[in-house]
This record gives sequence, C-alpha cells and structure tokens, in this order.
Amino acid sequence: MNIVVCIKQVPGTTKVQINPETGTLIRDGVEAVVNPFDEYAIEEALRIKDRVPGSTVKVITMGPPQAEVALRTAISMGADEGFLISDRAFAGSDTWATSYTVSNGIKALGPVDLIICGKQAIDGDTAQVGPGVAEMLNMPFVAWVRKVEEVDASHIRVERLMEDGYEVVEMALPALITVVKEINTPRMASLKGKMKAKSAKITALNTQNMQLDPARLGLKGSPTQVLRSFVPQRKSGGEKISGEVPVLVEKMFSTIKELNVVK
Repeated sequence: MNIVVCIKQVPGTTKVQINPETGTLIRDGVEAVVNPFDEYAIEEALRIKDRVPGSTVKVITMGPPQAEVALRTAISMGADEGFLISDRAFAGSDTWATSYTVSNGIKALGPVDLIICGKQAIDGDTAQVGPGVAEMLNMPFVAWVRKVEEVDASHIRVERLMEDGYEVVEMALPALITVVKEINTPRMASLKGKMKAKSAKITALNTQNMQLDPARLGLKGSPTQVLRSFVPQRKSGGEKISGEVPVLVEKMFSTIKELNVVK
C-alpha cells in the first residue's frame, strides 16, 4: 500500500507578524515546527504500514526551503521518503490554490492508495486543504477520523467523530482521511531515525517538474485574500458584582438598559 501524508510547517510561537501588503504570515526568522495535528497523521500512517505488509509512507509538504526540516522530522519518526513542494510561484496561496498545488504534487509521486492529513493547521485553522485535495484528486474523503478499524489494499473502515458520538464509515481505496488527536499518541523519534533523517534525500517539486496552470498558483491564483489583519487591543476595567442570583440578574439587566443595548 502506498500511503502519502500531507504535513505543514507552522510557526512554533504566538509571536507572529502579518505582511501588511499581502495579509500573509511573515515566516522568515520565526521558529517553525511540524503542525501538531499532522504528527497524528504521520503516526497513523506508520501504524497502518505495520498492519499492511509491503506498505510505504511518503510525506509531502508545501512551503519555503526551510520546510525541509518538517519532512526530516517525519522521516525520523519512520516515514520512508520526503517531498518538498517549493517555488516562489506558490507564495501567498490560499487554501484553494494550496489544494490545487498539493494535489498535483501527490500526482507526481505516482499511484497512491491512501492519503492522510491532520484535521487542520494551527496557523490558518480552516480545515479546508484536506477536503480540497480529495476533491481535486476525485477521491472519497472522511474527516475527523478518530480510529481506523480496518484497512487493507482495497478498502478502509474508520470511526468518524461527531458532535454526539461517532459514525462508522467504510470506503474503497484510494481515499483520503483527516485525523483528530484522539486517534493515537505520536511516537518519539529514535536515534536511528534521526540519523536516517539527517542523511535522507528530500525530493524537490516545483513549477519545472510539475504540470501546473500558472493562473491557479500563488497569491494571484487565490480567489480568497486577506484584506486586513490586526491584533485586538486588550481592554481593562469593567465592574464586578456579587450576590444572590436574582440580585445579579436585576443588576445586569439594569446595566444593559443603561447602555441602550436593549430597550
């Protein structure tokens, strides 16, 4: 079974800056880590590899050259190969343009049976790229997977987390799933894995070796753009009231009326 894990390198700090012209994150000089939700995707891929003999795990990411570090982290955990989609033409991509680029990157890897993604990235929090990739590859897709019940070369059966419980979904492969943190506990990289990752060859994918439509790339190819970003100002002050519930309710309602919020 050929398994592909989509990961993303994200800022490892809350102290990030926004480019005032493009509305995108300024990543230069900012500590970066593997998106935490993607660590669960890597771990689940490795567990499936153990369950299905002959499986391979390839990890792919889209980002600047330094995103190679995230791929080496995945290899140190046990992934077999890493692929970096990187080109200045991809800068400023929204989730639609990213889905288009990543899906074509996966096509460049050859036949794939299962694609696994974390449920969302902690920098954008949109949870759109996984479903977008599935749509562009015309694959069945299940989100919020908390358990892989059964998997082989032809099908997969999973538990999908719902607000009031879970559903069991079975689908034929190839397919794509996004996983939640309840699915497993990511392993720590071994010394042997770190040594392998250090010398591993990372394959570069760009506009030169991918078949892409230039009009669908980067900031210009993104139908959604950030018009304005700002940091909310912290407010101080306020009034603290105490007492029995009927008194509190009356006091709060009187205050609201004074502020002309309700009439």
